[in-house]
Amino acid sequence: MSQAWIHEFQESVWNGQAELWLDPLGNEVDIGNCTLVIKSDVLAYTWVYEGETQTGSFTLHDGGATWIDSWHQPEPAHCDDLKGARGLFTVEHAYAVPSSPNWGWRSQLSQRPDGSLVLQMTNIAPWGEEGRAVRMTYQRVGSTA
Repeated sequence: MSQAWIHEFQESVWNGQAELWLDPLGNEVDIGNCTLVIKSDVLAYTWVYEGETQTGSFTLHDGGATWIDSWHQPEPAHCDDLKGARGLFTVEHAYAVPSSPNWGWRSQLSQRPDGSLVLQMTNIAPWGEEGRAVRMTYQRVGSTA
């Protein structure tokens, strides 16, 4: 994974809106606040669901990242860099589902032309169908330095 982009954003702090889709059809969305702090090797975020703050992070390393999230993924998951993907940062991993082949989960950080960042997470069925799961849209508010 190329991490050249991280130098531009290192020590930055972002606030925004999180969207969470739990509806199997992807039509109903829960909306809450979210934050993002970008360090030299970690993207740490928070988001709110049903009034409770959740935390998560991607620890970057060669070939991918380790992801944890207090609600989605409490045990560390190794995510592989998705080579050739668009965006600043794109990783995927597989997870077990009882009585089913493994499902996939893709996480991607992108920058929009207006400078805002979007952290998007997509659930991928064994047959290849993709479903939106999370989208966090951020505006830069400062730095940790």
